[in-house]
Amino acid sequence: MLAVVGRKHAGKTTLVTKLSAELTRRGRRVMILKHGSHTFNLDPSGTDTYRHYHEGNAARVAMVSPDKFAFVSRTAEELSPEAVVDRYLADADLVLCEGFKRSAMPKLEIFRTAAHATALYPDDAPTPVTWRAMVSDVPVAGFGGRQFAIADGDRHIGELCNWIEEEFL
Repeated sequence: MLAVVGRKHAGKTTLVTKLSAELTRRGRRVMILKHGSHTFNLDPSGTDTYRHYHEGNAARVAMVSPDKFAFVSRTAEELSPEAVVDRYLADADLVLCEGFKRSAMPKLEIFRTAAHATALYPDDAPTPVTWRAMVSDVPVAGFGGRQFAIADGDRHIGELCNWIEEEFL
């Protein structure tokens, strides 16, 4: 498990998507776990599964099609990323977790000066010891982990994937 963290609009989703695509191209089985700070709906109001879950108050709703499977379950409390991976994603080579900055898992932060004046690390890093790497358009002073410069043409994606394979796979 590797958490990709950063401030809002830093580029977390874009980075996770590109890392997943490249690692998958390299033959790795990658799964993604996204942290949301609020509730969500996987399907629009009025669909059968929406009605089953919201109007029928079903504890769990699953939908199966020829190429996809979706599962929504009510929980009394938010599951930890480790619990979700253990229950549902255990057959992955790597689970990229978007968010979860408060977790104990190793972290890769993306920081772009066009989006924010400062990185999460160190002042807004709840567990700075878990920060393992930084992807940024400027060097982050005082950061002792690996630093990767955001490069034109996504050259940094290959370098990041090499590091991920060495460190986690």
